[in-house]
Amino acid sequence: MILASPSHASPPALRLLPLVVMVLTPLFFSSNLIFGRSTIFEVAPFTLAFLRWSAAGLVLAPFIWMARHEARAYVATFPGHCAVLGFLGMWICGAGVYYALQFTTATNGTLIYTTSPLMVIVLQRLFYGRQTSWRELLGILIGFLGVAIIVLKADLSALAGFDFNRGDLIFIAAALSWAVYSVLLKGPRTSGLPVAALFGLIALAGAVLLAPFALWEWLSGAQMPVTISAWTGIAGIVVFSSLLAFGGYQYGVARLGAATTSIFMYLLPVYGVGLAVLVLGEPFYRFHAVGILTVLGGLVLATAPIGRRNPR
Repeated sequence: MILASPSHASPPALRLLPLVVMVLTPLFFSSNLIFGRSTIFEVAPFTLAFLRWSAAGLVLAPFIWMARHEARAYVATFPGHCAVLGFLGMWICGAGVYYALQFTTATNGTLIYTTSPLMVIVLQRLFYGRQTSWRELLGILIGFLGVAIIVLKADLSALAGFDFNRGDLIFIAAALSWAVYSVLLKGPRTSGLPVAALFGLIALAGAVLLAPFALWEWLSGAQMPVTISAWTGIAGIVVFSSLLAFGGYQYGVARLGAATTSIFMYLLPVYGVGLAVLVLGEPFYRFHAVGILTVLGGLVLATAPIGRRNPR
């Protein structure tokens, strides 16, 4: 194990660990779209998502067992909460994303997904009464303008003719789903569970919800994994895009909070677009450059702690 025990770790090291984890977490998340884009034409979307979260849940089963009393109490007390997290994080942001990758690029998906921190702010304002400054509101508007540039490919005629890529639209829904997942993840209902056990429960809940649709794909003769490349892609999704990415994100939410953790998603377009261009050979157009600058500009304006007073 790389991590030192708490008794020997210095306070600065303990403070640095969440930051290091969150710098790497967007890279692991970005790998999902890369693996997904290269694998989705060999494996049907619900089957791919089901295999992903079933494997992740099985790997994390020992952690659930070690926290079995807390896990049993959480599932018995808040079964709907666990199911909703599984639906948002594993059904929509799993099978939905893979389905979308059949129609759009990993580059577009990455840039659209990056707006989820802005949606977190909007949701916290609407449902939790979070105060929002003019800077945050302006940043949200600019960030969503960047999404419009990407979806419309900087062509307003597409708006007039409602000529939208269905994959891009699904990614917008997935970004919203991820924002809701982030907000619901932290709170008194999940505070009593260790991160690994909570993630394992949510992964298994997602797998259960995905199972009927994966079975339907298999019975209907959809594409199943039969090649080495398909299973390699699935393995990459399980290890990097699932265990390391979601585990890192939930660790960040538990240690830093949803809003602060979401700031690190600034790195998603850097990692995701870079990998899409270098690994998948996707083209990078001028509207991508304009979109990424606009989205990141809005994110920084809305969420960076510039000029904020210390709450104490």
